[in-house]
Amino acid sequence: MDRSSRTGSPAGRAAPANPADRWTRYRFRSVWDLDAAPARVYAVLERPESYPLWWPQIRAVAPASDGSSGTALIRSALPYTLRVSAAELLRDPVRGILEVALLGDLEGWARWTVRSRPGGTRALYEQEVEVRRPLMRLLAFPGRPVFRLNHTLMMRAGRRGLAAHLAARPEAV
Repeated sequence: MDRSSRTGSPAGRAAPANPADRWTRYRFRSVWDLDAAPARVYAVLERPESYPLWWPQIRAVAPASDGSSGTALIRSALPYTLRVSAAELLRDPVRGILEVALLGDLEGWARWTVRSRPGGTRALYEQEVEVRRPLMRLLAFPGRPVFRLNHTLMMRAGRRGLAAHLAARPEAV
């Protein structure tokens, strides 16, 4: 199951100085119910270099030599590729949390929270970003519904891909 919701500016964040900037900020939340143990889901999610194997829209991930950062190329339904660098903020397998800072075409943060549920795992994905890519900023107001739909489609494909990946033989994961 993929239940995604999107809202405007995060609670507690000051309003943008320029009201037009609110159209370039996004807050996403997706819930993925998966039929696998939480430790197994976490083990896959903590290896972003493997995301292109199961998530079609993550075209490439190049880990940095420090092992806690890297750059991803992301392309969903729309004809543009985003370049985003991620730097690890938190990796806590006991609490099931992975959090990164994002820089590049999108700036902000993203977090996975992995929890047990009856029959498997619930993986919560949260992201708060501001679009930095000039063309997307220019099209921020008229393109917002399309950008949100693009993100929703990407998250649905990611959930389906991860579910199929987890359903494969354990040694293949």
